[in-house]
Amino acid sequence: MESLLGILFHSIGGFSSGSFYMPFKKVKGWAWESYWIVGGFFSWLIVPPIAAYLTIPGFVEIISAATPSIKTVTYSMGLIWGIGGLTYGLGVRYLGMSLGNSITLGFCSAFGALVPSIYYNFYPVVGKVSFTDMLSNTGGRLVLFGVLVCLIGIAFSGKAGMLKEADFATGHEDKDKDFSLVKGLIIAIISGILSSFFNFGIEAGKPMAEEAVRQGFNPLFQNNVTYIIILWGGLTTNFIWCMYLNFKNKTFGDYTNTNTPIAKNTLFSAIAGTMWFLQFFFYGMGESKLGNGASSWILHMATIILTANFWGFYLKEWSGVSKKTFNTFLLGIGLILLSIVLVGIGNSL
Repeated sequence: MESLLGILFHSIGGFSSGSFYMPFKKVKGWAWESYWIVGGFFSWLIVPPIAAYLTIPGFVEIISAATPSIKTVTYSMGLIWGIGGLTYGLGVRYLGMSLGNSITLGFCSAFGALVPSIYYNFYPVVGKVSFTDMLSNTGGRLVLFGVLVCLIGIAFSGKAGMLKEADFATGHEDKDKDFSLVKGLIIAIISGILSSFFNFGIEAGKPMAEEAVRQGFNPLFQNNVTYIIILWGGLTTNFIWCMYLNFKNKTFGDYTNTNTPIAKNTLFSAIAGTMWFLQFFFYGMGESKLGNGASSWILHMATIILTANFWGFYLKEWSGVSKKTFNTFLLGIGLILLSIVLVGIGNSL
């Protein structure tokens, strides 16, 4: 029953994450950096403390009492993840919901399963699995095989992107005008690798979550304390970059431009940002039920990929492509999902 609840919570969180970019498509007349940072304020600064206050009222005291090293490492992982989150939005912009999410999250799921184990190889912690440990047992080797399958799936997805670009080059010039394979692939790969550091941020901040449980708060919401620190890191990275783009592109006027629907743009950005945070709200609930960080991470990524591809089909991102292109894309998605199953089984062993 606990596992079923964990899967349900991850599915809700994955649906929220896979859908969060949709409200941004309703924003009119604003540059990408403007609506991204407005949504980000809700994702990283406004909603997380509200969620923490409602579920763990003593979160401020818990964070204050945590050792500086725990908070520093957790925040640092958030900084690195923030770059991944920043480039994630650009990856979806240039590759579309389907391809962008599949490639980005494929890398994210693979490296999210590996980053903590590599860290523990250099800084051993009792009870934590290192990369060497993975090589020495069946479950660990299955995880690594799953990562390899994931990378093969990503390669097929990239091939599908190349075919799509060729299909749109003639006769479909009006389709997906933002589509840029090379730019999108570079950004998606960087985003996927760096976004995986969120998983280790959760691991690094685990003592704060455990303290919340010790103080009698519901274990279901224990990670809401950790999110505060991780998301501060993400906010720092994204705020600096978006302010730079506002300055460079002279788009500071977006926020006060009465020729655009300011209220609606802010509302849709707020909805997108809130939906984005809800993925981790439910992720924390799912992880508390499954009790396995790596498996939870992989399951979370799988539900996001499935949801994002649903929206990609809804938006007709693959309409007008050849059968070969579409089948190549489906093969890539299938391999990525298979890899997620393999990693999940490996972690359970």
